[in-house]
Amino acid sequence: MRAVFMGSAPLSCASLEVVLDLCDVVGVVAQPDRPRGRKLKVCHGAVKALALSRDVPVVTPEHINEAESVAVLAAWRPDVIVVVAYGQILRQPLLDIPPLGCINVHTSLLPAYRGAAPIQWAVANGDTETGVTTMFMDTGMDSGDIIYQDRVAIGSDETGAALHDRLALRGAALLRRTLTDLTEGVVPRRPQDVKTATTARRLQRADGRIDWSQSAQRIHNRIRGFNPWPGSFCHAPNGRLLKVWQAELAPNPTEAHPGTVIGFTDGSPVVASSDGAVRLLEVQPEGAKVMGGAAYVRGHALREGDLLE
Repeated sequence: MRAVFMGSAPLSCASLEVVLDLCDVVGVVAQPDRPRGRKLKVCHGAVKALALSRDVPVVTPEHINEAESVAVLAAWRPDVIVVVAYGQILRQPLLDIPPLGCINVHTSLLPAYRGAAPIQWAVANGDTETGVTTMFMDTGMDSGDIIYQDRVAIGSDETGAALHDRLALRGAALLRRTLTDLTEGVVPRRPQDVKTATTARRLQRADGRIDWSQSAQRIHNRIRGFNPWPGSFCHAPNGRLLKVWQAELAPNPTEAHPGTVIGFTDGSPVVASSDGAVRLLEVQPEGAKVMGGAAYVRGHALREGDLLE
């Protein structure tokens, strides 16, 4: 079976490995090279790098639906196009190219969390379960007919980063099943229930700002969900930015003003919320490396009664 793979994010790589194993991959479509890292050096994305290492042709159009891009994919004559975290919606001329359809792997149990950030929002919203879905693509945003789904439990302290890595593997396994059955012509398809659909909008930098007036559980969930991006942050008493990478619920309810340092447990600061407190386990002061909460207290003279904003 001739296949074209479309993807860019590291999440896509496990699925690309599956397609390379099962199909004759005639081409890969990835996003253009972008500046990356602290030095903003222009380099290949994860999918492009993997494809080139396997001597697979790669194209990186800025806009995939332009006539020139459509012509390139049509010339490859794929039987199927597999799309995983590519980042652009395909229009009908592209969807019509492969006779077996365009298959997408999405990291949620559709129709829940359609959109760009399903993993992060599932954790940030405190969900205890998510999953992966394979589907036939249409011109909507993650709205195509469902093929298979696999449910995955979310750990109570699991971060978005950790869940991302688990779902990448589960999605690849589900894609293997999907492509195998597609070859044999036995895949099911089930329309999504539009009435129960929810969205997972793209994250913005401002989403990471900690609002200490929220509940302790909500603050904890958002710190987990927004690790590694956009990261959770507040401002220290000196006015400088303080990122919070890991925290836990603290078992000491308080009537202190939200954001107030109300004490220390094993050296790490405990900060009041609207209904309890959160203990900061791993933080990163502005311009410094990531460190434990206790190390931050020792180095920055954080005291009980100080206010984080």
